Amino acid sequence: MNTATPSLPGGTWTLGDLTVTRFGYGAMQLAGPGVMGPPADRDGALDVLRAAVDFGITHIDTADAYGPRVTNQLIREALHPYPEPLHIVTKVGATRDQQGGWPPARRPEQLRRAVHGNLDALGLDVLDVVNLRLGNAAGPQSGSLAEPFETLAELQQRGLIRHLGVSNATAEQVAEAQTIAPIVCVQNMYNLAYRRDDELIDTLARQGVAYVPFFPLGGFNPLQSAALSAVAARLTATPMSVALAWLLHRSPNILLIPGTSSTTHLRENLLGAGLSLSDKDIDELERISH
Repeated sequence: MNTATPSLPGGTWTLGDLTVTRFGYGAMQLAGPGVMGPPADRDGALDVLRAAVDFGITHIDTADAYGPRVTNQLIREALHPYPEPLHIVTKVGATRDQQGGWPPARRPEQLRRAVHGNLDALGLDVLDVVNLRLGNAAGPQSGSLAEPFETLAELQQRGLIRHLGVSNATAEQVAEAQTIAPIVCVQNMYNLAYRRDDELIDTLARQGVAYVPFFPLGGFNPLQSAALSAVAARLTATPMSVALAWLLHRSPNILLIPGTSSTTHLRENLLGAGLSLSDKDIDELERISH
């Protein structure tokens, strides 16, 4: 379901029975360098979270592994008790090591501990949406997700989770998850230049399932393209604004969660995502991945 809203670009989408703004906020960058440790500017991080809600954003993405535990603690400090329209989506299935790596943590006991850890850190009795992170830092890896996803489905049946999703998943894993329990979202890497999931996005759109691209602006190496820069110059906009606007145009089930630790940058992302793209703009942008 997708409806228009005058306040934020893209309108809204429903994750199960939860209505969220298609333009959301990703909290990963609120942690310290390498997504490890506390932010250099704690007050600034709290301000960004409060600004996101003030702007009307009702979808915040986080994970207890960010920091670890740092972003969830910041979210609670900044926003608890949470306003009724706000929905927090979190992720389990990976932890952090001393070197800053992301080793998998998908055994049943690890997932149960992670869900309870998220509940405690966020100050919640029920988590709105929990994504199961699969694969590794290099991307999705083939293989069955049955055991870990069945564990999350069990926690959902116990009333600790409202809705489930998967992250860093192959199309086959998405389909397998759907044989175990309904999913409301898929969170994978996708942007103008990295479009491996085009077919999956279209399939999910027909099913009414959200697709949430992480690294929508290219991740730690920002998108760089002559075509993108040319369109941005023509629109007197930044390349990142154009990239966000294109994602909202790409499919109605795409939800954005760009991250930033700056209130000014958050506002720029928000305004940029509302750019109007012409057919010529879209045609030029569509060629970037070819």
